[in-house]
Amino acid sequence: MAEIIQRDGTWTFDGGTLRLVPGRDKSVSLLRKALGELTVPLAALAGVSFEQGRRSGRLRLRLRDGADPLLQATGGKLAEGTDPYQLTVDADRYGVAEYLVDEVRTALLLDQVPATACTAYLLPGPAVPLSVSAGDGTAGFDGEHVRLEWNWKTEDAKASAGTRQLALADITAVEWQPAVGLENGCLRFTVRSSPTKAPPKYDPNSVELWGFKKDPLMALVAAAVQARLPHPAAGAAVTAAPAPEKAAGAAPPAAAAPAEDDHDALLRRLRELGELHRAGVLTDEEFAAAKQALLKRL
Repeated sequence: MAEIIQRDGTWTFDGGTLRLVPGRDKSVSLLRKALGELTVPLAALAGVSFEQGRRSGRLRLRLRDGADPLLQATGGKLAEGTDPYQLTVDADRYGVAEYLVDEVRTALLLDQVPATACTAYLLPGPAVPLSVSAGDGTAGFDGEHVRLEWNWKTEDAKASAGTRQLALADITAVEWQPAVGLENGCLRFTVRSSPTKAPPKYDPNSVELWGFKKDPLMALVAAAVQARLPHPAAGAAVTAAPAPEKAAGAAPPAAAAPAEDDHDALLRRLRELGELHRAGVLTDEEFAAAKQALLKRL
C-alpha cells in the first residue's frame, strides 16, 4: 500500500483503488470538501504524474475519458485548486509522492488498463438530493427532477417565468462553465421541449455564474445529472449483428479453450515487459519496478 498525507488531502493506493480524502485545511476548496472522499478504481485511471517545484510539488491523476461524470459535465475546466484529482505536496514528501506514482503506474501496467475512452461511468457522481445557491439562482436535484429558483439578482425577463421544474427525462445535456475574465459562467440544461441559444442571463434553463466562491459547487449539480443521463459513448455503440441460425444437424460449437495457467501468463507478461524495455517504451526504472512486482507473484 502507498499513502501520502498532506494538508491538502490524503491519497491512499491499495493496488486496486485510489482513495482520495480532502484535507481540512482552510485552503481546501469548497467543491473538494463537498465531494468528500472519492474512491477511484484502477480501471478508471489513464495515468498519474508528479511535478516538483521549489517549495511544493503537485500530484496529478489523469482519468480515462468518460470515466467520471464530474469531468464529463465540466469539460476539464475546473481550476487547479478545485480539481479533486490534484494534490499539493510539500517538498519534504517528494519521495513519498514518487513512490505512489511508481506503484500506480506499475499496477496500470500489470493490469493492462487501456487508455481508451470508457463506455460507462466508473465513478457514481455526487449523491442526491442536493441544492446549491450561486449566481442568479438556486439549482436543486433529487434524482428525477431539476428545480431552478431565482433570486433578486435575476434578470426580470427570466424571473418572470417563475420557478423551473425540469424532468430528467426531458434533459438531453448539461454543462458547467466557469466565469473567465469578463465573461460570466453558467450551469446550463439543454431541454428537449424548449431548446434555446439565449445567453445564460436570459435563458430560463440556465443559472448565470459571476465568478464567486460558490460557483464551483454548481458543478456538483451538473455531475449528479450527468451521471444519470445516457453515457456519451452509448450513442456510438454499434449493435452486434445477430448470430446466424443454427443449421439442422449442425455440430455444436467447440468448447472454449481452458484459461491459461496463471504461472504461464505471468511468464508471458514478463517476456512482454522485456520487449517493451528493449524497444524503449519502458524506462529502466519502470521495467525494474514492473519486473519486481511480477516476480513477487510467481
